[in-house]
Amino acid sequence: MGEPAKHPVQTTKKSLIIIETLSRIGGTRVTSLANELDMGKSAVHNHLSTLEEHGYVVKQGNRYCLSLKFLDIGCQIRSEMDVYKVARPKITELADESGELVHLVVEEDGKGVYLSRAKGDQAVDLDTYIGCRHHMHSSAFGKAILSHYATERVNEIIDQHGLPSVTPQTITSRDELFEELDRTSERGFAVDNEERLEGLRCIAVPIRFNPETIGAISISAPTARIDDEWETNEIVDQLCRTANVIELNKYNV
Repeated sequence: MGEPAKHPVQTTKKSLIIIETLSRIGGTRVTSLANELDMGKSAVHNHLSTLEEHGYVVKQGNRYCLSLKFLDIGCQIRSEMDVYKVARPKITELADESGELVHLVVEEDGKGVYLSRAKGDQAVDLDTYIGCRHHMHSSAFGKAILSHYATERVNEIIDQHGLPSVTPQTITSRDELFEELDRTSERGFAVDNEERLEGLRCIAVPIRFNPETIGAISISAPTARIDDEWETNEIVDQLCRTANVIELNKYNV
C-alpha cells in the first residue's frame, strides 16, 4: 500500500474495499458481500449500484462481479510503459530461443508485477498471469531488481511486506537477504533456487535504463533443466544478451 492519505475520503475508501473484496472472492450477492465486510446491506448495494453505473461492476443474475473495464485500464497503462514497448517482442524471442517460460516484471509498491510472459515449446505452466503480484525476496526477478536499490529502499520494502516463507528454501532473514543481494550484484544475475515453488528454478537479470533499474526479465524451468552451476549456465548468457538489446532499444521508443 502507498502512503496513508492525510484526509481520506471514507466513501471512496469503502468503494475500493468492495472492489478489492470482489477481486479476492469473485462474484457474490449483496448479502454475502455485506456479511464479508461487516457493512449494512443497503450501503453495500449503493456502492455496487454506483460502480455498476460507471461500468466497473456488472450484475449477473443476483451476483455482482468486477467488469472487464479494469482490464481495459490496466492494458492501457501497460501499453504506455517504455519498458513494455521495448521488451515485449524480445520476451517472445527469448522464449522461442530458450524453450522456457519468460517473464518481464517491474516493481510497484514493493512487489513485483508481471507485465509480460511468453512460453517456449517446453515451458512449464505456472500460476502467473499479467498483472499478478509477488513478493520480491522469494523470486529471482525481485532479487535482480532489489540488488540495484539503495539499502534504505530495500529495508522499506521489507518493513512493508515482510519476508514470508513460501517454501523451505525461501530467504526469511533480513541479513541473509542482503548477503544474497550482494552476491547478485557481483555476478550480475539473480537466482531463485526453489524459493517460490519447489521443483522450480529461475534466473533473472535486471533491465536498466540508466541510471534507473526499471525491471527484470527471467527464465523459469524445472530443476531438471536448470542446474545449479549458475556461472556457466547458458540461460544466463541468453538473459544478458536480451537485456542488453532491450536497454539499447530504449532509444528507439
